[in-house]
Amino acid sequence: MSFAEDSVSYIRVIVSPLPLPESLVKILVSQIRSTHKQALLRTMAIFSKTPKALERSDLGGKGPDNSHVEDVDSIKAVDEKVQGDYSGATAKVDPVEIKLVRKLDMRIMPILWAMYFLNYIDRNAIANARLNDLEEDLGLVGTQYNTCISILFVGYLLMQIPSNMLMSSKKFRPSLYMSVCMGLWAIVSACTALTKNYIGLLMVRFFLGVTEAPFYPGALFLLSVFYTRKEIALRISILYTGNIVATAVAGLVAAATFATLDHHMNLKGWQWLFIIEGAVTFGVAGLGIFMLPDHPLTTRWLTPEERQLAHDRIQRDTVNSEESKGALAGLKQAMADPRVYLLAFMQNMHLSACGFNNFFPTVVGSLGFSSTITLVLTCPPYVFSGICCIVVGITSGRYNERTWHITLAMGVAVIGFIISCVTLNKGARYVACFMFASGAYAVNSVILGWVSATLGQTPEKKAASIGFINVVANASYIYTAYLYPKNDGPRYLIGMSANTAFGVATIGSAWALRWWLQSTNRKISRGSLPGAGEVLYAY
Repeated sequence: MSFAEDSVSYIRVIVSPLPLPESLVKILVSQIRSTHKQALLRTMAIFSKTPKALERSDLGGKGPDNSHVEDVDSIKAVDEKVQGDYSGATAKVDPVEIKLVRKLDMRIMPILWAMYFLNYIDRNAIANARLNDLEEDLGLVGTQYNTCISILFVGYLLMQIPSNMLMSSKKFRPSLYMSVCMGLWAIVSACTALTKNYIGLLMVRFFLGVTEAPFYPGALFLLSVFYTRKEIALRISILYTGNIVATAVAGLVAAATFATLDHHMNLKGWQWLFIIEGAVTFGVAGLGIFMLPDHPLTTRWLTPEERQLAHDRIQRDTVNSEESKGALAGLKQAMADPRVYLLAFMQNMHLSACGFNNFFPTVVGSLGFSSTITLVLTCPPYVFSGICCIVVGITSGRYNERTWHITLAMGVAVIGFIISCVTLNKGARYVACFMFASGAYAVNSVILGWVSATLGQTPEKKAASIGFINVVANASYIYTAYLYPKNDGPRYLIGMSANTAFGVATIGSAWALRWWLQSTNRKISRGSLPGAGEVLYAY
């Protein structure tokens, strides 16, 4: 006998201590469409409070009893949460699961956020160092500075896929692996202070890319194996604010460093900047060993019951979930899925539109203020962007919606890019900085959440997909580094015009994926897609 066929007796066993009439049990069974055991258990939580109306009805209470109406309404309310939205994604109703997610948030998010904050602090320190005569001190000419920006991403791209394949392997502890890599990039970043010429800076930037590469795709993979589709967008948004806040405060940190330590102990301010930031990063790397999780079934700071629940709830939330077959098989699965390439193109266009990041102090500097004022003015647009990022992540997760969030946010960014192209008015250009920074950054969590939700049939496929998409996406930083030559200021028409096109392409690819997933969902609903379950793709 199947679980669905035996559902009445199964419910009767669970609630045997409660005086439930047979009619109410039948109502419950008719309301529950999902046959999953956990869904039924969560639904039964409504009866754990033993409605007084039932006590009156079964134990001789007098007077008319209309409690069945309230009970049916309660059952329907819980059923809506268990049944989920158009994609089958469900809200949390089990107190044990809610407690688990809170524990994950408290343990995972603070350390990941701190690591990502320092990841961008170290990577983008060079943009602020440029304002303290780094180019002149190292004798950089022509496009040599731009080449030092882009070379980081060559090393970064080479390590992304193999690193995430290692992350998905049960032979490696993600907590130890990511922390060691962070310690290495801290050392390399601090070594930037020792460079004397173009070749030295070029080599340091390349190896900084190699050592930083494991963190971001690894962080996305960790979030994807612990959080469901409705949860992950907000968590990626919170993580991404580490990038935004880092960019916002980096200018303030640099301004303070240059003002107080320039020429101290015969070192320039930009050299002190790399030394101080590298030392802080190295200290945080040590904390990561103890605070980061591993895999759901092997994380040390979870109880055995919590480990199993953490694993099971992700399995329930996965479309076309399959058995794991190893890291190499996961890579082959990812490369054979054409949706990987559309998502890679979308994220590439999105990050291409974000290419202003490495040149943001230069873009703001085109307003004509002093270097100190310029560094201070870089902060507010990023603070505003962080707020927008959180809001978009919350609404995208709550409504399990992707396409319109990308369309509206990138639409705002496109308008900001256009304003930067057409006017030299300082006020308008500064407002444009708010628009394109907030609009472009806000969609990052939406796209990456879409990646893990769409391509997560196995953990290994998910890890390989995230790695590959990050490789393709971050390749944009190689060529966008050449879109902001000094002689193109103050409008930077080449960069801003290109960003406008990148933003439009991001929107177009989001709609293409939406139509694709809608078609796939229709096949799943008709039962014409082999191996498909009851969960549909979100768009």
